Amino acid sequence: MSILSPVNPSTVPMKKDLPVYKSILLALLVLAFACRKTVTTDNPPDTPVPPPARQVDSSGNMQPVPVTQPIPYPQTASTECPYSPNYGDSILYPQPTVQGQDYIVSPLNTPGTGTYISWPGGMVIDPNTGAIDVTQSQTGARYTVGFVKSGTNDTCLQTIVLAGADYLDSVYVLADGQTLASPYYNANPALTSICDPNGPGCQYDITGSANRMKVVVDNKTGVIDLQKSLSQGAFGILPLDGTTINPTIYYSLNDGSNNAIQQIQVQLVYYTSKSLIPQALLNQVLGRRLNALLNQLINLNPSPRPPIVIISRFN
Repeated sequence: MSILSPVNPSTVPMKKDLPVYKSILLALLVLAFACRKTVTTDNPPDTPVPPPARQVDSSGNMQPVPVTQPIPYPQTASTECPYSPNYGDSILYPQPTVQGQDYIVSPLNTPGTGTYISWPGGMVIDPNTGAIDVTQSQTGARYTVGFVKSGTNDTCLQTIVLAGADYLDSVYVLADGQTLASPYYNANPALTSICDPNGPGCQYDITGSANRMKVVVDNKTGVIDLQKSLSQGAFGILPLDGTTINPTIYYSLNDGSNNAIQQIQVQLVYYTSKSLIPQALLNQVLGRRLNALLNQLINLNPSPRPPIVIISRFN
């Protein structure tokens, strides 16, 4: 009998049996409460889970390391350390690899033993060797790599850009003619012209994953046509304010990455008018946009992805 079923008088226990039934009922209530506590909800769209950190095992393969709390950004640090790790360049390009293998870049010098850390989330770096798994990291972003030499409390910082595409966090008002969201490259919002729309070069939505979600992406330039995406039903026939989709766009660039396959997830959010967008969301988009335009870290701990693109019909 379910504890929520109506009570049948003929099944009411005798007085001498009440302690037994009370014990059973108490156990059921405890179990039900425990089950409720274990239920979790999915992460909201704006808090994607960054890739797990990895380290090289004894066989030379990258393996996940235990998840720990985010490491706070150091209050005092130096960018001019004699033992700073050298990766050969401040911009690292993904590279094509044999299937199943990752492209990993290790320091060219030997800074000594110590701990490697990075900000924001999204870079997969071995904490012991400083090897960066470019394939598993989120490309198109700027990171700070920190190295703490054993026996010291000094944190040596340097900036590393993982080359690739990104989109500015923005609000687009279709009634004002703001219908296209264009990518930029190598964490530089001024660099928007890598791709030649009239010749061989970039390829976007290689797998058709965005197209299957009715998100219209120019295959040569990566420009997202927001108006057509809305018209084709990317948010549904009658979208509600706040409707959110997260298409993943697979792409390759004819640059230093030698057409290595990369990917970026974009968060598209719909509102009927800009005035209906929650102020907290507007503030978040504005802050992230300004940081990107100023070539600053988007955030020190959480992942900067996915970029937030808000589409509104009217002001």
